[in-house]
Amino acid sequence: MKHFYILSVILVGTCSTPKYTTRIQNLKDSIQLVDSTQVINYANTITVKELKTHLYKFSSDEFEGRKVGEKGQKLASEFLKSYYKNENIESPFGGDNYYQVIPETFFSKGIKDSENVLAYIEGSKYPEEIIIISAHLDHLGISDNGQINHGADDDGSGTVAMMEMAQAFKLAKKDGHGPKRSILFLHLTAEEIGKQGSEFYTQHPVFPLENTIANLNIDMIGRVDEIHQNNKDYIYLIGSDRLSKELHYLSEKINTSYFNIDIDYKYNVEGEAHKYYSRSDHYNFALKGIPVIFYFNGEHSDYHEPTDTPDKIDYDLLQRRTKLIFTTAWQIANQKHRIVIDEYNELLN
Repeated sequence: MKHFYILSVILVGTCSTPKYTTRIQNLKDSIQLVDSTQVINYANTITVKELKTHLYKFSSDEFEGRKVGEKGQKLASEFLKSYYKNENIESPFGGDNYYQVIPETFFSKGIKDSENVLAYIEGSKYPEEIIIISAHLDHLGISDNGQINHGADDDGSGTVAMMEMAQAFKLAKKDGHGPKRSILFLHLTAEEIGKQGSEFYTQHPVFPLENTIANLNIDMIGRVDEIHQNNKDYIYLIGSDRLSKELHYLSEKINTSYFNIDIDYKYNVEGEAHKYYSRSDHYNFALKGIPVIFYFNGEHSDYHEPTDTPDKIDYDLLQRRTKLIFTTAWQIANQKHRIVIDEYNELLN
């Protein structure tokens, strides 16, 4: 798989031919929105009230900052498992097992075993094709001075967004409205110690990686950074055009058709100093040639501080961003063809 990724980089770098440009423009023009009325109906089931209720629980003192392998993180995993069971959203493993256990031996010394939490909605038409929506469930735990790092934005915001999206997709399926492709809701552990939960998943995938058509990864979408204090209706998108121009244009069309959020690509520039493209869990999927979008609100003064608390979340903004991601996932799940990877498209022509 490593050799495949190197080939991908070479091909993308040589795709600026007139023929390729025409193909990409044709892709952009050919994107047809699916189920426009239905998607908004189910997006509207994502509510401020439920996001807020979930996040106050998930970032509470009870979970002790959700440090990898520790009591609080285990309680957080159990909370997610209970949620999916109560919503009748199945595990990909079947039965009551919602955990992909990561053994202590996988981690550096001193880190106990942990688990990714997985929930699954099977597609009605192309069940073998998988869309992964991900966010990390862990955080920093308790500081040396005894303060709890609540991680409401990092990444409680992404976690509760996933919970609400899963519920919306389940309601749609119950009503006979999809999704046509399968969706894996992947709550990843050990992001804070080096993206190790996603690394473990990509080494031991529950579904074949060649059937995983996209990863939408969410890491901090509940706050506003300093740059956007006067324009709060924004979101940073990172990685959307790296492997699939179609995914990028699909994402933009969804936004302009339904939301008109200010999409900021500042941190998507190759060589960007903060290296955000490689700092969250989507990166491990991108390394395997899977198209990704990373949704991010930027850092703020409470980043990695005990003061990252749920009372500071902008819940209206969190709801709006969650609806954007849900609607994007809906399009990917229900359009006629799977997302086209750039080099694959070029080789065919």
